Parts: sequence; structure tokens; C-alpha cells
Amino acid sequence: MNTLEVEVSTARMLTPLVRELTLRNVAGRLPAFSAGSHIQLCMQTGSREVRNAYSLACDPADTRTWRIAVRRADASRGGSAFVHAAIEPGMTLRVTRPANLFALHALARRHVLIAGGIGITPFVAHSYELARRHADFELHYALRAGRSDAYADELRARLGDRFHAYDTGSRLDVHRVLAAQPLGAHVYVCGPQSLIDAVRDAARALGWQARRVHTEAFAAPAPGAPFTAVLARSGRRIDVPADRSLLEALEDAGVAVPNLCRGGVCGQCATRHLEGGVEHRDHFLPAGERATHLMPCVSRACGPSLSLDL
Repeated sequence: MNTLEVEVSTARMLTPLVRELTLRNVAGRLPAFSAGSHIQLCMQTGSREVRNAYSLACDPADTRTWRIAVRRADASRGGSAFVHAAIEPGMTLRVTRPANLFALHALARRHVLIAGGIGITPFVAHSYELARRHADFELHYALRAGRSDAYADELRARLGDRFHAYDTGSRLDVHRVLAAQPLGAHVYVCGPQSLIDAVRDAARALGWQARRVHTEAFAAPAPGAPFTAVLARSGRRIDVPADRSLLEALEDAGVAVPNLCRGGVCGQCATRHLEGGVEHRDHFLPAGERATHLMPCVSRACGPSLSLDL
């Protein structure tokens, strides 16, 4: 995987739950990126490497530094806990180059951005880019003041009346928000699955075409029962522990599988399976392809073993 070394220039708590890292390239300017891009942060936690994807929460026009913001997970698999407890200014980290699975639609007449909690991060970059284009847009942010309201003050000051915040006493009504939009508007949503589902349901009820709805969710793979992955081409047998994804177990064993999101949404890691039941947990593969392919970043075996075309 194509990676680069970055140095942590600053680290600060944005809220009691969210920590921000500012990164700079140890060898000069950072690569350019487009609004909506993410990077994978490669972290060595004990004997294991954990790779988590984080949106770049900064101005795409600024190649001096990048910002990422990480919410401490209640049941961290190692990544968020490492960011909060082990990373300090001056440390050197390895990251992938930016990839974009959540780009702005070039032909949209209006852009409606909807965030929940830490899902605000890609919209920081989106808002910079849309303002630079003098585009028509608005940002709706469901938050909890003092806990999950990262960047709220910054965005309110920069966007003015295009920024709308919703706390406990002012529920975000996504149906009302979408119903007020003109024909040709596109909606972008990032946050918990419940918010994504609510936006999709509201758009469908209002007759929006699916291509006008854009979503992003970086969900860590859920644990499951351990199993053995059998690589049919070589005959290798790889144990997949309960707390590691199939993709991570393959990487631990030196088997490279292309990937971008590590959350079952991009399709990059789709792999043929040959024998054994599969518990599909992705949001990408259509039903017809699940008989032959799986997404090793999130999917697991239903039984004791699973044979892969690797």
C-alpha cells in the first residue's frame, strides 16, 4: 500500500470524546486532496497493526497540514484508544495517501450536508470547497453540546446562516429539510447508521432519485466467532480471531488485498469465496453477487472455515 510518513504537529481535545491531530509531511508539502477524502492511519498496537480510515477535516487548498478528528469508541478495537492515549506531538506516523469515496457532485444545483456527531468531519472540507466555489449549500449538524459538537463553533463562525445545529431540544427533522429543497439538489449524509437510514427513507418517500443521495459511514468491523480462512490457491490456513476482521487476518499473514474504506462500502476488497457459509455485513455487494463474493473487511464465516479464491 502506498503510504507516507507524517509528523504530529499538534494534538488537542475538541470535546471530552473527540481528539484532533494536526499532521504535516516530514518531507515537505502534503499531497493534494479533494473535499470528502479520507486517509488510513496505520497504528502499531502491541504486536498488531490497526488501520482506521479518517476523513480529512481541513481545507483542501492548504497543503501544509492535515487535520483528522477521532471519537473515542466505547468498545475500541485499539485504533481510537491508541489515538487518544498514545499519540503525542512530535511522533511520526504512517498514513495512506488520500482517497475519495464521498465527493461532491459536480452537477448538483444545491448541496445539502447532514452530519451526526463525528460525521461532521468530511463536511469541514466540503464546506471550505463549496464556499470557494460560491456554491449554493447548507449544513445541518445533529450534535450533543459539550460532547459531540466538534467544529461547531468554527463552522458557525465561517458559514453563518448556512449552518444549522440541532441539540437535544431541537430535533433534526430530515424529512422537513429535504422537502424544502429544489429539484436538482443533492444530499450528503455522514454519521450513525440510524441517521443515514432516516435520510434515505425520507428521500425515497419524497421521490428523490437514489443518485441524488450520497452517504458515508466508517464503521469498525464487529467482532464474531473465530474461524479459519483457507486460501485455495496455496492451501494456506489462516486463523481469524474473534476480534480481528478477515481482511486484518489476511494482512497479518502477509496477504495483500486492495482496500480503501475498511468498512464494507467501497467494494475495493471484494474477494471470491468458494466453500463455507458467509455472514455478509457489507453495504456494497448486490444480492446476486453475494453467492460468489464477500467483503473481507467486514464479512465473516458462518461456520468453522471459509475457502477463498486466493
